[in-house]
Amino acid sequence: MESKSSLKKFINVLIHEGGSDLHLSAGSSPTIRVAGSLVSLAKEAKLTGEHTLALLGEMISKEELDLFLEEKEIDFSYQLEDGHRFRGNAFFQRGEAGIAMRLIPSEIRTISELGLPPILESFARRTQGFFLVVGPVGQGKTTTLAALVDLINKERSEHIVTIEDPIEYIFEPKMSLIDQREVKIDTKDFQHALRGAFRQDIDVLLIGEMRGPETMAAAVTAAETGHLVFSTLHTNNAA
Repeated sequence: MESKSSLKKFINVLIHEGGSDLHLSAGSSPTIRVAGSLVSLAKEAKLTGEHTLALLGEMISKEELDLFLEEKEIDFSYQLEDGHRFRGNAFFQRGEAGIAMRLIPSEIRTISELGLPPILESFARRTQGFFLVVGPVGQGKTTTLAALVDLINKERSEHIVTIEDPIEYIFEPKMSLIDQREVKIDTKDFQHALRGAFRQDIDVLLIGEMRGPETMAAAVTAAETGHLVFSTLHTNNAA
């Protein structure tokens, strides 16, 4: 199989079917998630480990591929020429590469469009504090934060810095200045980026995910020193 054309075909099927996720694993046919259910593209041949690795190579740099082979997993982002963007994670299973990709909506929806309580908008209108969105994977934590940050972007002039792994939603500057930093591309890791953020004249800080006590401590410090901080935390429920 020609990896570039195969990848394009699988993604086109996902988009055409209105799917949310694409799974590429050695030993299985490509699989998409549509309306919450997994659907195998049974007409496609089962993927081999070599082919899955080649597909990954179409989406990440050689340096990232080398890092993946060393560490056995990697988060990445991928964008098509038509603007469709994906958040991905590559991993090894049974000694072969596997890939899970989620389609990121091209438009940032508002709190109202997401059907969330209007009171959430009040958090975006604060100038200081720590706002943490918690819940299981895939339940809209990042989408909620994107809506709040874009509300700030629409309403007032602030310097917003995001630190993400990988970058998901792309913010178009409106009233605010927005710098989006991706771990492993724009900064070594969350800790380095957070240390730098304190010297970047920030007003609003978005940390894609709380990863470890150092990240949490830096976020709390940022909030206590007059900044508005947003982040997410994976939990089994919102309690």
